[in-house]
Amino acid sequence: MAHLLLIEDDSAIRTHLLRALRERGHAVAASHTAMDGLQTALAERPDLVVLDLGLPDLDGRELLRMLRAVSPVPVIVATARDDETEIVQVLDAGADDYVVKPFTAAQLDARIRAVLRRGAGDRAEQAALTVGGLSIDAGARTASLDGTPLDLTPREFDLLHHLASRAGQVVTKRELLAEVWQVPYGGADKTVDVHLSWLRRKLGETAQAPRYLHTVRGVGVRLSEPA
Repeated sequence: MAHLLLIEDDSAIRTHLLRALRERGHAVAASHTAMDGLQTALAERPDLVVLDLGLPDLDGRELLRMLRAVSPVPVIVATARDDETEIVQVLDAGADDYVVKPFTAAQLDARIRAVLRRGAGDRAEQAALTVGGLSIDAGARTASLDGTPLDLTPREFDLLHHLASRAGQVVTKRELLAEVWQVPYGGADKTVDVHLSWLRRKLGETAQAPRYLHTVRGVGVRLSEPA
């Protein structure tokens, strides 16, 4: 049984989803405002948050950023907004999945179970990865370079961990979008490029003078030990 937090201001939708998700075996708490939802998330520490974007006191994207600053809890955004640019922005901000209204409770439940399965798989990968002077601890979500801690955003950490887990292999941008951003349809290569640029800066290198991150033109990127 998963402990869920539903942050939804529409009373009809909130009541329907509360009943339907509880019937499917979940324990569900609900909030109708962003700030109440944030307080509930911190107090109850749910396994997953279902978040509407159109909240009365604060836009859901801002609440997502606040949640990500204090908690790794998985978040599924459930909203009527279907603009592709906004979907990519919300996923980049740390959402684990995005479902557009209208949707059925069965569809949402399937998304919840899929996200929780991915989380369980991530927790199973607790061993530290070492590539040259890079050390990455998936369990603690920490990384260091030559003994110095790296100050990485959650997305930068996920990107570095994914590349390090495939050290020496060329990883395509399509794979990175699917596995790190959970966007299987592709088409947002610039998002990958920007995050790789930020990651290179924190590793003390550039695309022109790489040490760990090597671009393979027309294919993808490879993380490997410095020569």
